Amino acid sequence: MLESSENTAVVIVGAGVAGLTLGNFLLRGGIECIILEKHSREYVERRQRAGTIDAFGVRMFRDWGLEEVLKDNSSPEFAGGIWIDGEMYPLEFDEDDNSDSIFCPQQVLVRNLTDVFLHGGGDLRFEAIDVSLGDIHSERPLVRYRDTDGSTNVVTCDFVAGCDGHHGVSRAFIPADALTRYSHEYGYSWLSILAEVPASPSGMAIHSRGLAGMIPRGANASRLYLQCSVDDTLEQWPDERIWSEMEARFGTPVSTGRIINKQVVPLRCVVYSPMSYGRLYLLGDAAHIVPPMSAKGIHLALHDTEVFARAIIQQIQGGDSSLIDSYSETCLRHIWNYQAFAVWITELMHNAGDASYEGEFRKQIARAEMQRQFNSPAANRLFSELSAGVN
Repeated sequence: MLESSENTAVVIVGAGVAGLTLGNFLLRGGIECIILEKHSREYVERRQRAGTIDAFGVRMFRDWGLEEVLKDNSSPEFAGGIWIDGEMYPLEFDEDDNSDSIFCPQQVLVRNLTDVFLHGGGDLRFEAIDVSLGDIHSERPLVRYRDTDGSTNVVTCDFVAGCDGHHGVSRAFIPADALTRYSHEYGYSWLSILAEVPASPSGMAIHSRGLAGMIPRGANASRLYLQCSVDDTLEQWPDERIWSEMEARFGTPVSTGRIINKQVVPLRCVVYSPMSYGRLYLLGDAAHIVPPMSAKGIHLALHDTEVFARAIIQQIQGGDSSLIDSYSETCLRHIWNYQAFAVWITELMHNAGDASYEGEFRKQIARAEMQRQFNSPAANRLFSELSAGVN
């Protein structure tokens, strides 16, 4: 079988938000890079994900001259609320206020980042399979992958950026004794459903039966969520039960339609430390995950990306390794702050409804905290972003 060999400065594994953002930053910084993605372009651009880009992300894209990637003409402005035992507390996602955050579905952001990268001359290779890393402790690591025709390619580089998510291959090349995994498992999961139906009602519901959500994914598509037991199976959730439970938890009639996909998603927090090993650096979900309730996955991925991009540019163009040497420490300090927020909001929203996990006392404390938050304009904005941005 044929084997080709080439060189570049940075190989980026994964064409999600982190990988594509990094590729665009490096392109603007004059740094050569190659992005490898195991899936097809069609698959990547059709993955349905949430996408609240907070003020940090919006300013970051503007600072790098990439404001165009935030344009979205396909989704209506989010307006919804939080239901507590059937009583609705309205929330408005107003893009004209001073918070500077916007709602942009992740698949739209990925599509825009892909277009800008390719139009700028970027090297993005879809359907690059069987990616493996070698010599990552040397000055010139190797990245091997196969094309769909079976040919093997070897890319020599200065740095490897693992942006291939929690289940990607990059992290597996770090020895187990060189990496610490910190995690917190919640006592419940989410049943995540994609349905061909407008989001009506739109928002999150808190109920003694558990949390529920109905979030728009376009004019005629919605992502539904139902809190469930960690050992629940899909066979326990036929379509009829899903719609019945949604209506019970919202306390109002809900739109029904064809269910396209459903899966049980365990809720957990995970952090890997350090976020580098030799010349391999982990970014985004490859290094950490937060519960979808926090809607901070994109924020953390973008923060990692900017820290890494500036460090690489400073190292390659200026010969200064100080930023790349402190990459892991810098990112982890930020990540732990946001993990603290993720735990707080996840426990608050779930404890306020189902008391079977933490007890009635914690339920009443959570209810009191939510009532206090509803009186704050800043908190109202926060709950709007969370309701629009859950994964």
